[in-house]
Amino acid sequence: MSQSLYQIYVHLIFSTKYREPIIDESIENELHSYIAGTCKALECQPIKVGGYYDHIHILCKLSKKIALMQLLEDVKKSSSKWIKSVNEKYAHFYWQSGYAAFSVSPKDVDKVINYIAHQKEHHQKQSFQDECRLFFKKYKIDYDERYVWD
Repeated sequence: MSQSLYQIYVHLIFSTKYREPIIDESIENELHSYIAGTCKALECQPIKVGGYYDHIHILCKLSKKIALMQLLEDVKKSSSKWIKSVNEKYAHFYWQSGYAAFSVSPKDVDKVINYIAHQKEHHQKQSFQDECRLFFKKYKIDYDERYVWD
């Protein structure tokens, strides 16, 4: 093939350090927009960014010009720096070091958009940890509880 064609949808999840519920209504929309802008600047087309008080979900198209790990590093680093500059109450804001990344079939993109859009309702019934456990099971990811949540 003489042309490189590439379309990989990825669903990313990461939490605040110690899952501190610090992403409140006063900052969440701006934070989601900032993260989407960072993805766009890295040529990873953001499709939906959302989350809850203690974590973020991103659905984007991964650029062929950047490694997944670099995307996460840049998004977390820049958004952490940005949120600290917004208000003194976020001066000690940090993201947890790890993340989860899942491939998404093009036929499931709308389902993931809907899932991300309804995080507040979803987390009235289920914790972040239980949410992640279900994803790990669905995607057959081996993990050790001792290292996932710290």
